Amino acid sequence: MILYFSATGNSRYVAERIAVSLSDRAVSIEQHDGNISLADGEVLGFVTPTNWFEVAVLVKSFMQSMTISGKPSYSFIVATYGTTPGYVFSDARSLLKRKGIALDAGFSVKMPDNWTPMFDLSDSNKVAETNRKAETYIDNVIRLINARTHGNCMEKKQPYFLRVFTRPLLHWEQQTRFFHVEDSCIGCGLCARKCPVGAIEMHDKRPVWTKKRCTICLGCLHRCPKFAIQYGKKTKQHGQYQHPSITKKTDH
Repeated sequence: MILYFSATGNSRYVAERIAVSLSDRAVSIEQHDGNISLADGEVLGFVTPTNWFEVAVLVKSFMQSMTISGKPSYSFIVATYGTTPGYVFSDARSLLKRKGIALDAGFSVKMPDNWTPMFDLSDSNKVAETNRKAETYIDNVIRLINARTHGNCMEKKQPYFLRVFTRPLLHWEQQTRFFHVEDSCIGCGLCARKCPVGAIEMHDKRPVWTKKRCTICLGCLHRCPKFAIQYGKKTKQHGQYQHPSITKKTDH
């Protein structure tokens, strides 16, 4: 079983590619009840975005609350990232150890980073080139998984102690007060329906963030049909993004 979370399609695409190579299935954690029952010899994999050097907020929460019966024959995690996968492997290894799972391997795939408060994705040619290069990363990860490679094979990884500095930054950016809605909003409610933690409600046909913090997946911003949702001052000029293979499918 390959479990993933994906707001804009990167991790979903990687998970589906890996699942096909293993004749397995890729399942969104948003559609999973957290009760994992592994058959004899089954592989267990996770594909996660990187949030400030660590396992994505929603994936971390899933790992902390899930229950697992059975032992995987091989377990791995893949981090999709824009700059660095940070200490995702160490983070996941610690989380899974508490569930009785010894994480065998970690891999990474560089893709367009959807954190547009910082990264500029307005150049479609550059984005397409990054996705083109990502195919080589994915092919290599699949090869290593099929070879049952062990160890932290992530590129540009960072030491776990950095969480002392990066965790406060993550908590700061999770504040929903940084979101705002422009007049181009048509009140379709897509953002509220798709928010993975129910942080958005529609009031008078306008999205309102009713929780102080969210998972900062930015799915609301990138899916908005009118690009009316912004976070901070830079996202408007940095553009929207969804992985090209996912935009034709139903997002989850």
